[in-house]
Amino acid sequence: MALSVLRQVARNVCSRTIVRANQQTATTFFQTKRHQHSEGEKETLAQFPGAKAEYTQKLEFLQPDVYNGIPIYRVMDRSGVVFDQSHDPNLSEEELIKWYKSMTLLNTMDKILYESQRQGRISFYMTNYGEEATHIGSAAALQPKDLVYGQYREAAAGSAYAFKRAQNGLVVICYFGEGAASEGDAHAAFNFAATLECPILFFCRNNGYAISTPVQDQYRGDGIAVRGPAYGMATIRVDGNDALAVYNATKAARDIAIKENRPVLIEAMTYRIGHHSTSDDSSAYRSVDEVRYWDQRDHPITRFYNYITRKGYWSEAMDKEWKDDSRKQVLQAFARAEKRLKPKWTEMFTEVYDEIPKDLKRQQEEMEAHVKMYKDKYPLQNFES
Repeated sequence: MALSVLRQVARNVCSRTIVRANQQTATTFFQTKRHQHSEGEKETLAQFPGAKAEYTQKLEFLQPDVYNGIPIYRVMDRSGVVFDQSHDPNLSEEELIKWYKSMTLLNTMDKILYESQRQGRISFYMTNYGEEATHIGSAAALQPKDLVYGQYREAAAGSAYAFKRAQNGLVVICYFGEGAASEGDAHAAFNFAATLECPILFFCRNNGYAISTPVQDQYRGDGIAVRGPAYGMATIRVDGNDALAVYNATKAARDIAIKENRPVLIEAMTYRIGHHSTSDDSSAYRSVDEVRYWDQRDHPITRFYNYITRKGYWSEAMDKEWKDDSRKQVLQAFARAEKRLKPKWTEMFTEVYDEIPKDLKRQQEEMEAHVKMYKDKYPLQNFES
């Protein structure tokens, strides 16, 4: 009995002590706030959970045309001269020649496959004319096991989150154009990646046109890079016709993504010299003079050619020999590919999901019945059985 009374007394004492302590703490807090406010309202940083910013007494709206825009990082000029030697990655002769051969081989492949589509030998093709430096420069900065998405921004963000959970020291890179940046999934991916702190590089190739839509009709404001800070991402804008600048930017971005576990946005400024695809005729919406300017004055292959010839790694004779050889390689590979049977057409159903959903299975069965009924209408002999 006495012990229970003592326990109750102790509880009452503790409760009163805690209440008094809380009251004193609250009083001190509000006294401090009143003291701060009484001394000329010294609190200048807002404490809202949704933003960190200073207060102002000026009624001003941010205007998109009052500054020159985010600067464009570059390493060398159009003649292949490096501005600041500390930014030259000083890659080996072997590596640089590999870059050049990859860029020119891609260019040769584009020419042959574009012509092949016009001959009816393939159904569709999209060229890379003028954007070779964005592909080769960025890919060279990645590791072999990094994951590359040619599109699908949200899926890329999801994979990057999986990489974060796995702590595997790898990154995801997702390529897209400025037109795709207007799609809703791009904004969702940016926000998911930033809030979930995912190791992903969003690589935007801003080539001036989204099919036939020019940038002035695609967006207002300072391109795509300006959206990065708005989503809380580290961001850089780079000269997409400068392979060295693209390489340096992607390599540094990868380091940030790995070490700080957060997304990075890269906007590579370039120009699409070719048509958007074999289904497009760009002469309907841009002038021949405009295309000729970029092809002759600021082509990424020409700039890189100037760079490696200045180093003594390449020559005009070597260039002619390589281009003749690369054309033969592509033609031979194309001839071998034409002789092979096309993949089994049912793989369009079976190679998407690990377990085929019921509605897709139903579609497959309907397609199989259709093909069986009209088999004389389809070139089934060209496909694997």
